[in-house]
Amino acid sequence: MSKASEVKSGNILRFNGELVTVEEYIHRTPGNLRAFYQARMRNVRTGKLVEYRFRTDEEVEIARVETNDYQYLYDDADFFVVMDNNTYDQFNIPKSLFGDAARFLKEGMNVLVAFESEEPIMASLPASVELEITYTEPAVKGDTSTNALKNATVETGVEIRVPLFINQGDKVKVDTRTGDYIERVK
Repeated sequence: MSKASEVKSGNILRFNGELVTVEEYIHRTPGNLRAFYQARMRNVRTGKLVEYRFRTDEEVEIARVETNDYQYLYDDADFFVVMDNNTYDQFNIPKSLFGDAARFLKEGMNVLVAFESEEPIMASLPASVELEITYTEPAVKGDTSTNALKNATVETGVEIRVPLFINQGDKVKVDTRTGDYIERVK
């Protein structure tokens, strides 16, 4: 157990039996009242936002979370199977932890997974990935208006919007958070 004064933004706490990540942690001393810590925390599982005031001497449990790089191997029903590159141990990670970005996941890609006592609690892809265009309509000569976009399908089967000069077989960089085209890869 730790004191509330030892908590920092970014810590993961066990609060009311749930894991929460501390987004904002402010020390307040209002007038002639006792000092306290105002915390804004997000539930790791549900994403629900929680606000709470901790007394300065209140005991809190800071969860021990280990974050590591893993290699994505394959899709297995409700799980993605990942492998530790050092020990070659394999783990089943629930698809829900990756969120919407999971549609850009391809075999061999490195992902970041956080474990709290052998249980996966968070997972994320890199901010951007390089994918090959498997299908798109060919560009028409003279079709060069600025910022014009067309549909294209990438190797993971996701359809994205790309500029007119992108052709089938090109590699593009895609933002995994929004699904937007970033640039063509040489």
